[in-house]
Amino acid sequence: MPALGALRRLAMAPSLDEVSFAGRGFTVEPNARTRKLEAVPQAVVTGFEWGIEDRDLATTERRLSLVDPEVQGFAYEGATMACAIRDTMGPGRGHRTRDLLQGGGKRHIFLNYIGIGFAMAKLPRPLWKKLVPDLNEPEYYPAMSWLCVDGYGFDRAYFDTERWVGGQRLDTPYLWDGDADYFQRAFDQGVGRALWFIHGGHVAHVSAAVRAFAAQRQGDLWSGVGLAATFAGGTTAADRAALRDEAGEDRDHLAQGSVFATKARHHAGFVPEHSRAAAEAFTGLGVEAVARLADDTAANAPEAGVGPAYEVWRRNVRAQLHTSAATLV
Repeated sequence: MPALGALRRLAMAPSLDEVSFAGRGFTVEPNARTRKLEAVPQAVVTGFEWGIEDRDLATTERRLSLVDPEVQGFAYEGATMACAIRDTMGPGRGHRTRDLLQGGGKRHIFLNYIGIGFAMAKLPRPLWKKLVPDLNEPEYYPAMSWLCVDGYGFDRAYFDTERWVGGQRLDTPYLWDGDADYFQRAFDQGVGRALWFIHGGHVAHVSAAVRAFAAQRQGDLWSGVGLAATFAGGTTAADRAALRDEAGEDRDHLAQGSVFATKARHHAGFVPEHSRAAAEAFTGLGVEAVARLADDTAANAPEAGVGPAYEVWRRNVRAQLHTSAATLV
């Protein structure tokens, strides 16, 4: 193991124990569901350790190829985080992140952006402008770079829960993708995703945590909950029905998060049964139909009065689900 890689890992990454629910101090009942959810941050840490320590990217990609498809995207999150940190720590601007996104990580592009967000949480803001590779081709979904901010929000909520969840702190705006005003909304989607893990997928506790926030933040939080519950799983049929009921007037946000999660799974080429079940429960559509809906509603430019292309896309998804009466009521 290269000495520099070991130093970076010790400075930047928590241990597997530290990301466990017990290690974070979350009051979560140990059971099969929570152990499955707990494997997600552990996969991220494993991917990070490979990405930070390996001498060459090809070795990291070979390791990642051996990870179970259900959690492989999470391992890519960690590897992308590591590549982003290595790119910014050296002289000039490195290209490991670009190479990963253009290589084996391409099918996990949505989660790669989240991994860059994890790097944001470890680096000073002046370095953020160096993190996202200049990949504007449609196959890299540049509008989805807001998932970096989502990843940053998730990290803040997961690792400093008292401040960002208990204290409901608002983060300092940052000019991301030309829109500082939208920064908090993307951040809140990440907080919503974190709530799913912090409460071990317990529907009543997650719902109570969302409702504890100011009303204007709850839609974006529900979007994150829908994304996490669909992509990571941890629900029964009764849980999914309860989530729809608990979301109430924000169930369109819950469904929109589910659409993006399903699209990410479909794009990666592996859709586990729990994602299929959640997609149908939250949107009323099958996986293929959800993926088509995501493609058909995609946006590439900001819209006055709405926000960046990412929010235009989210709004379009919600409107399409509402128009087709696919969102269950």
